[in-house]
Amino acid sequence: MKKFSLLAAAAMLAVVLLPVSGQAKSYINGIDANYPPHAYVDETGKPAGFDVEALDWIAKKMGFEVKHQPMDWDGIIPALLAKKIDMVCSGMSVSEERKRSVTFSDPYWSIKKVFVVKKGTKTSVDEIRKGNKRVGVQRGTNEHELLEKEVENKTSNFTLRFYDSGPMAIEDLLNGRADAVAMDSAPANDAIAKGKPVEIVGEFAPNDDFAVATRNEDQELRDTLNKGFKLLMADPYWKELQAKYFK
Repeated sequence: MKKFSLLAAAAMLAVVLLPVSGQAKSYINGIDANYPPHAYVDETGKPAGFDVEALDWIAKKMGFEVKHQPMDWDGIIPALLAKKIDMVCSGMSVSEERKRSVTFSDPYWSIKKVFVVKKGTKTSVDEIRKGNKRVGVQRGTNEHELLEKEVENKTSNFTLRFYDSGPMAIEDLLNGRADAVAMDSAPANDAIAKGKPVEIVGEFAPNDDFAVATRNEDQELRDTLNKGFKLLMADPYWKELQAKYFK
């Protein structure tokens, strides 16, 4: 009777533990709430965008769950390091500064860095750099870091104005409170596609690579993401995403 009871107890324990051991891993992805078309919150309050849908596909393919958490961009790496989120897949540029605190996945996208002005403005990249202009930039971005160094090194004499998002900087440009905006080409083209009367003057820095930021110790997650992106890029859905978000 004792032997039967022990076997029955072991069987019951296995049944109880089975759902737990079979649960998929769950991760939180921190995103910029206003960085179209890569990541944003749509009119229904749902996270959307190229990076969001790409990561959703990878999560389904690789067998994990992901939640997208909108947050302020300038605090997103501190949130990652504090383990409030597990990764940043949201149009984040790889930079030497960021590499000091996080480790990136393999790059999955390349982007241009451009100056945007009001449509019809007669100016150039050099005139923006040397003409004592007011240049808007999203705080916490690579553009912020690059242009701040130009001012510090006195290679440019513009005045920087900082914003929580690229679209906010565009609005100040249109309202006359900025002469130009420094941003990635994707949100610049998105603003143009949405009918904003702005145009791209030219590029002010080499292209950036986008990759997923993770904590240094999370090698297993990076391996999963790298494999997932390779599978995605080989799938027709990759081109479908590009056609949807980069018209």
